[in-house]
Amino acid sequence: MLTVSLKKQLGDFALDVQWRSDAPIVALVGPSGAGKTLTLQCMAGLIVPDEGRFVCADRVLDDTAAGIHLPPQARRIGYVFQGYALFPHMTVWQNITYGQKRGRAPFSMNDSEKEARPLFWLQRLGLAPLQARYPSQLSGGEQQRVALARALATDPELLLLDEPLSALDAPLRRDLRAELAQTLREWGKIAVLVTHDLAEAYQIADFVVLCENGRTTDAVPKNDLLWNPSSERVARLIGARNVLKGTLAEAGEDVIALDWRGGRLTAARSPSHALHARQGDSLAFFVRPEYVRLIRKDRVVPDALRHPNLFRGEIIGDRDEGTTWVLFFKVAAPGPPSQGAYDLEIEIPKLVYERLNVSADRQWDVSVHPGSIQVLPSH
Repeated sequence: MLTVSLKKQLGDFALDVQWRSDAPIVALVGPSGAGKTLTLQCMAGLIVPDEGRFVCADRVLDDTAAGIHLPPQARRIGYVFQGYALFPHMTVWQNITYGQKRGRAPFSMNDSEKEARPLFWLQRLGLAPLQARYPSQLSGGEQQRVALARALATDPELLLLDEPLSALDAPLRRDLRAELAQTLREWGKIAVLVTHDLAEAYQIADFVVLCENGRTTDAVPKNDLLWNPSSERVARLIGARNVLKGTLAEAGEDVIALDWRGGRLTAARSPSHALHARQGDSLAFFVRPEYVRLIRKDRVVPDALRHPNLFRGEIIGDRDEGTTWVLFFKVAAPGPPSQGAYDLEIEIPKLVYERLNVSADRQWDVSVHPGSIQVLPSH
């Protein structure tokens, strides 16, 4: 549905993005300055690429080799800008109807209903009571809805959204994520969302493309990205915690054994990534912090079957995150810790932290669940 292969040099910044997706909703995720907005501007035709090809739903919008560059008005693309870019001197209704093009109506509207397309989105997004107001009289969430309605009222084939929720406060942003996701899925066409928030991408999009320094990864299903990153670099880009290095001890059909910090870790083997490593090779892996368990001291000696991957050590620091606590655990083993001063981040609910009196008791045995250990492909 989307094929993006574009290059653009702007001063010292080189954009070189290549990805393809058949998913309806794709998120471009990366830090500020990664090239996300520049990618959207090239896709929208606002900036002419130096080289490359862009195809949307079998329509070639850019092909520098063939001399093709459709102007923005011929692309049938809707654009929701980061700051919404509403016209301050126009009412909500005037903003939504501005720039409306005639074309195929969304959903099942027939020709006689096409004129009612702006009204459809006005009502669908709950803006009817506000249609006579001006942008200065709207909240941030209401302005976001107006910008979305204006883009959809033109009946685009592709919708581009540049950080559409970033200007909102956190509680409202969480509420509007679900609303935006539902609207895009009901709309049923192709959308590309730019965000720096992986949680936002995960809730709204089907596929995710990671952006860094003008480059991109392939578009991958969001679950594969979070649970089976394709490399150590990708794991770090998505903010995976406890990215560590171990030595391959054994590789079975279903499990992998790693030597790490004086102990043995058993991990489930990835069903999607082949392991190209031999015994004794160094492998990167990461451990999900919410799956590391503190072993209660009022229990009998820990059973290795019930509590696999046991390590003894000390909590050298912690951080209160409201509903959870993050603990920094150092394994009681010779040699430097894996992550500077500590070996593992552990995340536990606040209730567990209080019941186990973790603030006072810092010596613990921990169990690392095999399913929480994701061995990263070696290349």
